[in-house]
Amino acid sequence: MNKRIIYLFFIFSNLLIAESFLIKSKGYLDISTGEIVEADILIIDGKIAEIGLIDESENVTVISLPNLILLPGLMDSHVHIVGNDSKGEESIADSSHMGTVWGVVNAKKTLMAGFTTVRNVGAANYADVALRDAINRGIIEGPTMLVSGPALGITGGHCDHNLLPPEFNYSSEGVVDSPWEARKMVRKNRKYGADLIKFCATGGVMSRNTDVNAKQFTLEEMRAIVDEAHNHGMKVAAHAHGLKGIRAAIEAGVDSIEHASFIDDETIEMAIKNNTVLSMDIFVSDYILGEGIEAGIREESLNKERLVGQKQRENFLNAHRKGATITFGTDAGIFDHGDNAKQFAYMVEWGMTPLESIQASTIRTAQLFGLENIGEIKVGFDADIIGVIENPLNNIRTLEGVAFVMKEGKIYKK
Repeated sequence: MNKRIIYLFFIFSNLLIAESFLIKSKGYLDISTGEIVEADILIIDGKIAEIGLIDESENVTVISLPNLILLPGLMDSHVHIVGNDSKGEESIADSSHMGTVWGVVNAKKTLMAGFTTVRNVGAANYADVALRDAINRGIIEGPTMLVSGPALGITGGHCDHNLLPPEFNYSSEGVVDSPWEARKMVRKNRKYGADLIKFCATGGVMSRNTDVNAKQFTLEEMRAIVDEAHNHGMKVAAHAHGLKGIRAAIEAGVDSIEHASFIDDETIEMAIKNNTVLSMDIFVSDYILGEGIEAGIREESLNKERLVGQKQRENFLNAHRKGATITFGTDAGIFDHGDNAKQFAYMVEWGMTPLESIQASTIRTAQLFGLENIGEIKVGFDADIIGVIENPLNNIRTLEGVAFVMKEGKIYKK
């Protein structure tokens, strides 16, 4: 019996016991080549089982999408799903429990926008761990989530909640001020279910009384965080706008730099040499400066964004030209969840081809996540599949209106 017959026997025997779908569409986008492939896709028990011209079977549910182009599910490497999108007093007053409830709403919005896998970088009280587990158990609807738990930061830094007056004497959970405190917090996050570690290497736009160019943490502290995380098989993401913080974080061995706003030529080469991924959120600036006042963003933050936004986009263009690996990270939560795909057009405007921008949100992000079974429409991969009405290589904005969403073989939007 040859391999083809054995494979077909396996396929049809499994049809009798597993949930099976046969998707017929206009074709799917081959992420590697950019070609639209006219083929049917057989889904068995949440996996892509076969691709080609496939005969219908009475044991298979046929999904007819004759007007749609299919793609692998999109990914976002930098989101903040937990919490209220509002930046005003209401969001400050919300408890972590209310933030988790908002997270349920935000997770569904994200999935319905075609983002089937995301990385949540920072959440108090391990609310993102709870959301991830609830999604995995089928309690709520949302994307596959990789989560960091509380982000690590220095006292008074970007990852230390600093909007409350001093009489509250409040510090965020992840505040650490020495290498051994940092190692202990990494161990604690792992204990309570975090998939990765996130720390703040510089000040930030949305925090009070922090300088985006100021390095936070010593190199020794950063190395302790990275070493402890890597010892446990956890990747590390570093929030870093300023150049000194970016360089120190790369030297410490982080897996990704979030924002990378003031990165220079030498540091881009350093990132390439060290296989450090850049996650640059070049859409969010227009939201902050265009709608920030109405959304309740403070003037201090607006002023900082006026310094950061344009420079970050110019450095995105430069980093891409030099061959740095850039993933798709949006900072969703600063803007409304579900609008993640608006960043694609900005990535194209600032130097990427449409295919490269889609690769950033599929195969490049899957590589950063360390996941080998997502990011492509390929036999053996998870059936994370979306559908759009146009070829996105001709109109990248078609990704802003996803018409079909399947995650792990289950249909969420049709």
